Amino acid sequence: MIKIMTAAITATLLAHSSLAFSQNWTDQYPPASNHGPSPYTTIQKWMEPFQEEGFVWGSNPGVFVESLSRIFVIQRGELHLPEPLPEGFDYFYGSTGLSALSPGEGGRVMRNVIFIVNSEGQLQEVWNQWDYLFAGTAGPHKINISTFDPDRKLWVVNDARHTIHAFANDGSELVMSLGTWNESGEDQTHFSRPQDIAFLSDGSIIVADGIGNARVVKFDSDGNFIRAWGSLGSEEGQFNVVHALAIDEDDNIYVADRNNDRIQVFTGDGDHLATWNEFNFPNDIMITENQDVWVADNQPVRIIKMDREGNRLYSWDAHGHGDGEFGELHEFGIDVEGSWYGADNVLGRTQKFIPGPGANPDHLMQKQVDLLNHE
Repeated sequence: MIKIMTAAITATLLAHSSLAFSQNWTDQYPPASNHGPSPYTTIQKWMEPFQEEGFVWGSNPGVFVESLSRIFVIQRGELHLPEPLPEGFDYFYGSTGLSALSPGEGGRVMRNVIFIVNSEGQLQEVWNQWDYLFAGTAGPHKINISTFDPDRKLWVVNDARHTIHAFANDGSELVMSLGTWNESGEDQTHFSRPQDIAFLSDGSIIVADGIGNARVVKFDSDGNFIRAWGSLGSEEGQFNVVHALAIDEDDNIYVADRNNDRIQVFTGDGDHLATWNEFNFPNDIMITENQDVWVADNQPVRIIKMDREGNRLYSWDAHGHGDGEFGELHEFGIDVEGSWYGADNVLGRTQKFIPGPGANPDHLMQKQVDLLNHE
């Protein structure tokens, strides 16, 4: 089967029942070994709405857990609720099969793009002073904070404008941007729809450049170009949509080569180390304190635990639009209490999960490396 399905196409299928849809995906792409039920319990309606009447969250493409009191969420604007409300509508845009990626003309208002909640889902801050950066686009793509940055700048990928912004941790200042505003290219100062950003221990910046290009780009901590590698294709060291990055304790770079259905591993200088196959649309990667490698696969949505040698240790499915399920798990993170948070690009919500009663500790996510210096 030729795999050309995008998140937007996936969203149109959500009108089917959650159970039937999940089973359909699982039948097409059966899990590999060490697969079982989710070891987590969902906190229903965790994030408290704060929109004005008649609006809900838009697509939620990114979440980053800095601390229990500061969980960053990005959204692709707010969405008008349809009138009349579809039967069964409850809390979030995708609850009845609507796609937050395709709200229709005039359905999206680009506001409250960056906001912060606490671990109880209560709103703490809204950085609407930066909404203008995303006006006229479909909104931001992913977010990150470097564990090696004493200033804890928040990086936000503005893929439609071919730039990545770094904000002061309190939102007061746009500190720097990588790329050239609203110009696509493939050189030392341009990107073409970058998708993610990560950081090496010396402060070097790694960019997934991403959809228009097919490369990984390395900068120093001041944003000066060092090198780039990759081209469009399916050979080792080539890419077809560079969608996510993660870094292990040895500064190896894990790249979600999404449309090639694989993860590739490189040294910090771009030398190819390994290729892990048998994924199906991997969207995000997270490496925890104990160096487990967690992958958000997405057709179907499947959370996969790996070791650094590429062995599958455990996985579970989470596809659908019910509690604990996703239309597209786009980015995820974990807090110091062992709860994890997943941003749904299609359904338009971010969910919280806590370890379930009697859960096997070997099936749970450990502390996120990015939290170690912030608690």
